[in-house]
Amino acid sequence: MSHDPRHWADREERGSFALMKLTAWAVRLLGRRLLTPMLYGIVLYFFVFGRTARRSIAEFHRNLARWSGQPGLRPSTGRVFRQFMAFADSLLDKLDVWNGKLDVEQIRLDDPAGLRRQMRGQRGQMLVGAHLGNLEVCRALAELGEKVTMNVLVHTKHAERFNRLLGEAGATHLRLVQVSELDPAIMLQLSQRLDNGEWLAIAGDRVPLHGGRIVQVDFLGQPAAFPQGPWLLAGLLKCPVNLFFCLKDAQGYRMILEPFTDAVQWKRSDRAEVIAHWAARYAERLAHYCLQAPQQWFNFYPFWKPDESSSS
Repeated sequence: MSHDPRHWADREERGSFALMKLTAWAVRLLGRRLLTPMLYGIVLYFFVFGRTARRSIAEFHRNLARWSGQPGLRPSTGRVFRQFMAFADSLLDKLDVWNGKLDVEQIRLDDPAGLRRQMRGQRGQMLVGAHLGNLEVCRALAELGEKVTMNVLVHTKHAERFNRLLGEAGATHLRLVQVSELDPAIMLQLSQRLDNGEWLAIAGDRVPLHGGRIVQVDFLGQPAAFPQGPWLLAGLLKCPVNLFFCLKDAQGYRMILEPFTDAVQWKRSDRAEVIAHWAARYAERLAHYCLQAPQQWFNFYPFWKPDESSSS
């Protein structure tokens, strides 16, 4: 079997930008009702011809079933197909967010620590999410909730192009920031934004664009590569870290805000161990929520490398 040597971001960035541009156009001209059959057709096409994506989703369900001891979660063609359709639904849900049709009152907020109230604090904090559920709820927090500026840290090379599209779609408190490299200029910029009361949001389940700094931790019973970036940033910026997820169920949206740590601290001699510790803790929480919404983890690429995963 041939393998595409390009990184997931190199493969997907052009398509992601095109899809976002199409979606922004659709928000203005079509709306959800007319867009739904077209989007379902596109996703069906990728299900039929996307062998790597199908195998990756099947591997996720296989590992989840083994780890949880729930054989009913083992992959089947129907389960994998439903995962693709759930992804289509998540894209349609983004339309509601971008088009101002989602009020923060429509989200069931699971926030026992009162993190939402802290968004009005003098200094910002960090939110670490995942490609689980609908990350677009960041905008609901930023635009519809506390009116705090949310800086979404991404690996894309064309963050400014995405920012223009976000502006066209009506986002004024949401900004994408490219962090492919943690150079001093980026660190100073992020520190200033935290001091201004802005918040940072980053996904903790995507490895860096150029391989970069990763750490191997257990995820669903198998070793997997996770980025060091969120934990390096938190340590260097000296800010609290919280987890956030937005899962969909029969009642609608459920947004989870969960304190993670007040500080990530290390010495030169133990930095690797500290980073691995927090990455492993994050992977544990991600596994917990994946089990709650097993068809909402949208990573359609080989997350576990062939030599890191046990055979079927």
